[in-house]
Amino acid sequence: MASVIRATTSSSSANLTGGQAAGTPGRDIQRYGPRGGCVQLDGERYDIRAQVHRIGGYSAHADQQDLIDFVSGIPTPPPELRLVHGDAGAKAALAERLGALLPGTQVVIP
Repeated sequence: MASVIRATTSSSSANLTGGQAAGTPGRDIQRYGPRGGCVQLDGERYDIRAQVHRIGGYSAHADQQDLIDFVSGIPTPPPELRLVHGDAGAKAALAERLGALLPGTQVVIP
């Protein structure tokens, strides 16, 4: 995510699905990004230079198979997926499945 936030042009996008919980980086990006603000990630301040978009219609309560199905439906797989929500074991299991499904995509658990 930091690479998108540090984007040097507004042609980069941060696409956020659903509501972002108070106190999370997603909420800060959603709130301050359109105004040229900043966000704190891992103790570092990043200016938000990317365009920020909210994608509605997705539940924040999808299970692992729902997420696999969603990612499988992306016509061009992304170069990177970041798993930032959930407990460590669930994220590791999802990362393993996504890695097998999308060999050209780097799955990151920050």
